[in-house]
Amino acid sequence: MSAVLEPLEVQFETMTESWLAAVCRVEQSAYPHPWTQGNFSDSLRAGYQAQLLIGGAGPDAQLLGYFVAMQGVDEVHLLNITVAPAWQRQGWARLMLDGLVLWSRGQGAQWVWLEVRVSNTRARAVYERYGFRHVGNRRQYYPADAAGREDAVVMSLALSAA
Repeated sequence: MSAVLEPLEVQFETMTESWLAAVCRVEQSAYPHPWTQGNFSDSLRAGYQAQLLIGGAGPDAQLLGYFVAMQGVDEVHLLNITVAPAWQRQGWARLMLDGLVLWSRGQGAQWVWLEVRVSNTRARAVYERYGFRHVGNRRQYYPADAAGREDAVVMSLALSAA
């Protein structure tokens, strides 16, 4: 007898202050150098696009992931995208990228930009499969262990080709 997995209904929901405790729990479980609640609060106050990916409904609803993006003149800068560790490797990052691209196009953006740690090969592979291209590096961009710094890979996605 094999287990049957029920499909999970998901929806995007605007991130609000009331979600920040849950968002920070996911952030802390996903990264050695997580964003703080202040980083998220500042992003909300600045009016950045901040979306949650929620699975299920009612009291059983779960936070699967989220993204925060900043709109520019003809581009969007993805500042943070995170899938909760328990939900990784199931395609949720791609779904959130789809949502980001759809929103970005609706804002008239021609490009989506992001930085990713050089060491984060899994995320870089997700972005490359999605169509992002490596366009440069930012030296010592991210904090690292023992008060060191880590380089970032700068990637971009042309929305006309996505």
